[in-house]
Amino acid sequence: MPRNPVEYLPPATPVAPLRLVVADDNPVVRAGLTALLSGREDITVVAEAANGREACEAALRHRPDVVLLDVRMPGVDGISALPYLVRLAPVMMLTYSHEPEIVQEAVRLGAGGYLVHGEFGVEQLVRAVRDVGEGRPHFTPTAAEALLSQLQMHATAHAIGELPDISTPISSRNLSQLQPNMGQSLRSRFQLSTREAEIMDLIASGMNNQQIAAACFISEKTVKNHINRIFAKLHSTSRSQATAKWLGVA
Repeated sequence: MPRNPVEYLPPATPVAPLRLVVADDNPVVRAGLTALLSGREDITVVAEAANGREACEAALRHRPDVVLLDVRMPGVDGISALPYLVRLAPVMMLTYSHEPEIVQEAVRLGAGGYLVHGEFGVEQLVRAVRDVGEGRPHFTPTAAEALLSQLQMHATAHAIGELPDISTPISSRNLSQLQPNMGQSLRSRFQLSTREAEIMDLIASGMNNQQIAAACFISEKTVKNHINRIFAKLHSTSRSQATAKWLGVA
């Protein structure tokens, strides 16, 4: 019998690196991202693209694990290419475009993450690539605020019987002025914590668990735990039943 059986264990199977397509019309940005990300052992850039059409062709040819996609590019832009790309691979927007309408449209079309240049460092970029590749959404602050503000506005509009104008940018300050006491009264009535009330607002707006996790910067498992507690407090067994009670229509 060997003294140290560990020495005789078979070597671990190496993990295949994440394969990326980088799409940006600025060649300096493309080159920088490629050099930065390809320097990691578990990441490699398999193709670069200067516009949305080239990104689609590269994704179809290489079947990458993640596509990094700029918004404003000549010819076919990122938003126009997004519906096709998300059928081929997870897509993370990586762009200077921070307008709320663009962020919201990108998420609506299936982007798994949205990073605004200037709001992240190297390590966050690498973490975001890995997150999106593994199905975990990742947003930098401006993008997260744009998404959350719109969703909160939508939930508030449902509560007061109105529909929001989604073409109009929504600021956090304007949002906080709408029905300021409503959230407090609902939390008191159902004994929800501040976080549970926030998640219930997002459920009422139609968000799924993945979107809620991204908006609140928590894991999907944590979202599920919150939802279980919310359902217990609202004496509900489904999202629709909980939403009806939360909005006062049941």
